[in-house]
Amino acid sequence: MSNWSAKNPYMSKITESYVLNGKGSRKETRHIVFDLGKSGLDYKVGDALGVVAENPENTVDLLIQTAGWNEDHMVTTHNGERTLKEALKKDFEIHRVNKKFVNSLSGKVSSNGMRITVKLVERYRESIAGQGSDWMSGDSELESDLLPSIPGDDPAGRVESLTTDGDAMEDYIWSRDYIDVMNDFDVSYSPEEFLDIIDRLKPRLYSIASSHDAHPGFVELTVAIVRYSHHGRDRGGLCTVYMADEVKVDKTDVGVFMSPTKSFVLPEDKSTDIIMVGPGTGIAPFRAFMEQRVHDGGSGKNWLFFGDQSAKTEFYYKDEIEGWMDEGHLYRFTTAWSRDQEEKIYVQHRLKEYGAEVWEWFERGAYFYICGDKTYMAKDVHRALIEIAIEHGGMSEDDATHFIEKTMMREEKRYLRDVY
Repeated sequence: MSNWSAKNPYMSKITESYVLNGKGSRKETRHIVFDLGKSGLDYKVGDALGVVAENPENTVDLLIQTAGWNEDHMVTTHNGERTLKEALKKDFEIHRVNKKFVNSLSGKVSSNGMRITVKLVERYRESIAGQGSDWMSGDSELESDLLPSIPGDDPAGRVESLTTDGDAMEDYIWSRDYIDVMNDFDVSYSPEEFLDIIDRLKPRLYSIASSHDAHPGFVELTVAIVRYSHHGRDRGGLCTVYMADEVKVDKTDVGVFMSPTKSFVLPEDKSTDIIMVGPGTGIAPFRAFMEQRVHDGGSGKNWLFFGDQSAKTEFYYKDEIEGWMDEGHLYRFTTAWSRDQEEKIYVQHRLKEYGAEVWEWFERGAYFYICGDKTYMAKDVHRALIEIAIEHGGMSEDDATHFIEKTMMREEKRYLRDVY
């Protein structure tokens, strides 16, 4: 056992980082390899790798500039004393605003709204200086008459609507970071106030895409790089953009640690058949599973369901998969390319299409694995399994649900999920 953890990560280097997508793809999916060096870190297939990211340099600089802070100002964080810039780069989450910060605006905007108005008044005074206006004599009655007529968006009202309406809050924070909010409300915080409100930076976990037996001393990932643009600025996923853009191959130190799984494991009996469903980057653990099954040399059959938008641009690990097919290691390979025909086809459709055979595998004791999107795909696949049990197992709705959700998942533990 190694002592490396989220609080004490091993400083690794990325040795390979290349795009898996074909030309013309709108996606950016990378194969990323980390060197484990002399760390003593070990892992089994099904485990995850924790990666400790840093915030983008340009976002840190823009936040400091927007807030009017000094980047060399010394602060004390959970990681000790350091400059404000280093703290914002390495210790805290700044890529998305949290609810606590939005709620804190209530104590800032009322006085701030008056400050904005006074600024406008002062600017107006300067513009008419020397024109003999009563403004220059400080006519308070005239000023008070004019103050309400200066345009404003009622920041206090906006904050109240955000803090009292859960849906409005979620909609607001979904696409904004602290820079956006500071610009929206023209609020000011001291560095200490700010750091006390925002969240600590958390590591990100990625399903491991390699077998340590097949790649001794290395651990490999399949990563979808998240990029988007909101409110006039390009931005993206904290850790994926860090690995793709900020980390230099063979140069940058990156903190990593292992996150072992207790449940998402291969059957101990190597003669057991397995069915794997992993569309998109969900293929990651199943590349690892296949490498391990080949290394172990068991007699169990392997059936992989994989899909994405198009075979031309998202056929990840094509050469390896075709090699497993040619060598007889992969018994069946079923694809679901959603955009290669007029009708969208997904993995759950393919499962039902081959429902009779899937059911035969279940009856023979096959394990069923799924990896990928929890919100839609996993639910649709789960429903497809229940419908297969109804149609090909001759079960009622209740019996089929009981078989899939209790017998296979809980009692026999041969329906296993790695969903996110």
